[in-house]
Amino acid sequence: MQALITYTSTVIPLMADNIDTDIIIPKQYLKSIFKTGFGEFAFDPWRYNEDKTPKSDFPLNQDKYKGAGILVTGENFGCGSSREHAAWALQDAGLHIIIAGGYSDIFRNNWFNNGHLPIVQPREVREELAKLPHDFPVTIDLEQQLIIAGDKKYPFEVDADRRERLLKGLDNIDLTLLNEEAIKAYELANDSY
Repeated sequence: MQALITYTSTVIPLMADNIDTDIIIPKQYLKSIFKTGFGEFAFDPWRYNEDKTPKSDFPLNQDKYKGAGILVTGENFGCGSSREHAAWALQDAGLHIIIAGGYSDIFRNNWFNNGHLPIVQPREVREELAKLPHDFPVTIDLEQQLIIAGDKKYPFEVDADRRERLLKGLDNIDLTLLNEEAIKAYELANDSY
């Protein structure tokens, strides 16, 4: 997992509330256990017409938002069924940071576990960020726990353990491997085979 210390990008505004995982990645696309190949299906019901042509008014289909890695959205993001594919679809679509009013616990954990940062901000801050020009850079500084947009700075909270893991780029396997010597010693001491 890549370390996240600071991240600078433009934002994609999608100010809807209660965006559930079936909107993020519909069930018919959950046919693989690999973490890639889901980005084109992210937000499929909102992003495409019935004939699968892109809807020109949906932000992910607009050229001005190409390459943007910060999603600014509404309340209760990632609600609905438990599917890690939702995190995979968003990361495959190029997103790394989501700024919402809140998250379902399962989605928030999946997003963290895939090396990305879910940030909670009040509606007025999200609305300010959503109204920024499409080419306006925003920096997320995880060390200082700040969203920096020009001369404005918005503090955010993040669990200390999660913050440390992201800063060091440690996933669950990396955390286990930090104790590799102790694990080996235990296995040698308890080898009854």
